[in-house]
Amino acid sequence: MTIESLRLYLVTNRYDDSLDTFLKKVELACQSGVTMIQLREKALTTNHYYQLAKKVKKITDFYHIPLIIDDRLDICLAVNAEGLHIGDDELPVAVARTLLGPNKILGVTAKTVQRALEAEKGGADYLGTGAIFPTTTKKNAPITSIKTLKKICQSVSIPVVAIGGLTPDKINQLKDTGIAGIAVVRDLMQAKNINEKAKKFLIELEKTIN
Repeated sequence: MTIESLRLYLVTNRYDDSLDTFLKKVELACQSGVTMIQLREKALTTNHYYQLAKKVKKITDFYHIPLIIDDRLDICLAVNAEGLHIGDDELPVAVARTLLGPNKILGVTAKTVQRALEAEKGGADYLGTGAIFPTTTKKNAPITSIKTLKKICQSVSIPVVAIGGLTPDKINQLKDTGIAGIAVVRDLMQAKNINEKAKKFLIELEKTIN
């Protein structure tokens, strides 16, 4: 994993899309400058998640973009994804690192400095911090202040990605926080023109991230 691969991080949500539409959106995102993709599926059976992950992995491999699996270490290993992302209620970070081995990417959600430090010590490669702004993707998600985001970035040596309600016009508010990039769900997955929206994000990120 490089720092650059965290610049524009797409976290998927299928909403009401058909499988074909969803896969086309993933491919469009890969073509449009997205630098990492996390496949997030909360309701699928193990077999359906596995089958979907294989299809997504075929696309991300073609475009040489890392695929991260949300929560499910078994799916990550089964499809040989580049990495895993876990939240507060998943496996302990050190256990996930041991099972993944040293060569796969491990991302961890961290909303506080204490959790960030614990995750880094446990073997995380990067942190996801948010929701920075209100979001409809996770209802009632607690807001993480930009001040806390900056403190987390200053407290760890691993890169931090901001997530939650981010749109191109809000990116400038993250200047000087120390983030490596941003993670986006709805504003890309439901964009009328994914290519155009991704370019807007990348332009603003170029201005914002040192």
